[in-house]
Amino acid sequence: MQSLTAISPIDGRYRRQLEGLDAYFSEFGLIRFRVRIEVEYLFHLEQKGYLDLSGAPRKALQDLIDNFTLAQAAQIKEIEKTTNHDVKAVEYFIKGVLREDIKEWVHFGLTSQDINNTAIPLSWKEGLQQVWMPALLRLLNHLIELGREWRDIAMLARTHGQPASPTRLGKEFMVYVERLKGQIELFNLVPYSAKFGGATGNFNAHYIAYPGEDWVAFGNSFVNERLGLHRQQFTTQIEPYDNLAAQCDAIKRINTILLDLCRDVWTYISMDYFKQRIKEGEIGSSAMPHKVNPIDFENAEGNLGLASALLEHFAGKLPVSRLQRDLTDSTVLRNLGVPIAHSLLAIFSIEKGLDKLILRPDRLQQDLEENWVVVAEAIQTVLRREQYPNPFEALKALTRGTGPLDRPTLHAFIDGLEVSEAVKQELKAITPHNYTGVTAAY
Repeated sequence: MQSLTAISPIDGRYRRQLEGLDAYFSEFGLIRFRVRIEVEYLFHLEQKGYLDLSGAPRKALQDLIDNFTLAQAAQIKEIEKTTNHDVKAVEYFIKGVLREDIKEWVHFGLTSQDINNTAIPLSWKEGLQQVWMPALLRLLNHLIELGREWRDIAMLARTHGQPASPTRLGKEFMVYVERLKGQIELFNLVPYSAKFGGATGNFNAHYIAYPGEDWVAFGNSFVNERLGLHRQQFTTQIEPYDNLAAQCDAIKRINTILLDLCRDVWTYISMDYFKQRIKEGEIGSSAMPHKVNPIDFENAEGNLGLASALLEHFAGKLPVSRLQRDLTDSTVLRNLGVPIAHSLLAIFSIEKGLDKLILRPDRLQQDLEENWVVVAEAIQTVLRREQYPNPFEALKALTRGTGPLDRPTLHAFIDGLEVSEAVKQELKAITPHNYTGVTAAY
């Protein structure tokens, strides 16, 4: 396959940006993790005294975990042409590297979902922890840096699109920092659940062969300790996917926050609060030479929307399966990497867009200077403190629907108030540039 012939842009246009995900979410990645689970299961059986893998068998098996190749995956796919069963093909491949007296321990007592429902959550866990989460944390740190850099930049706020009490640009970026931190913490609370318990979750085959073994304890130690996952104690043939659904919902919320950020920064650019660094040779429009478009934030918004649509489907579909299982989860699970890929593309685009931003403090100052009306809240609040009669109504009559309000007009209003000279001076000291309140330190 060439990038130009790929059906999905993930494996075509954006392949170079997403290569880190293929080790976890490609067909090769799925096969590699299935092999890893089968081998780890053999090691666990050996640890419990059921077989001896010393010497060449252990070396061959460990090599499958450490150095699994694309050619070996292709061998498994070749076997699958005969078996028409992907997990059975993995079993036969592993048997092919073992002695006759060992090979029947491969896949002993298991059903394919004991492999899939451990391989997929393990690849999901490692893919998120090794690729997606580091990218998200880099973006989070970038936002923290910008928040601190712009901590003292006064900015006109807008509620309902209208001028409102001034804020600070850095603080507005810290809003997104806090939101992201909160959702990352919630995401990290959800365990990576796995199913391991035979054809219908009761270790039937294991127990009939070795009734003296505590197979529940065996399964718990294998999944929880050896694999680093969380074994569900009561399952059908498949893992119920409730925690996977919760993780999808958590990622979707993170994507929603990032989408909100994209739209805000896009708007600030349209308001000329930011210019964008120009890259030599780039063209913003095929017809309008002057255009420098905020395409990074637009691309991110599109990718976030795609990702969240898929994540919503996963969260709603995966926990639902007829009786002890149906196959509807299979094709869905094969697409787990797709929303992560789109989410990752969005993160990369946001980072790129943020790097292009050039702050225009003069535009922010101009906007504040043209909106002296926003200090009306401050004045009426001080007048309330002074027990001045009907201060809100007095300011409403001055400011609401009467056209632009400038410093001289406002100061003339203050001079006409029946308050002390000290209070008048206090009120005159309030400007749109300094009426920015206080927030937690950051």
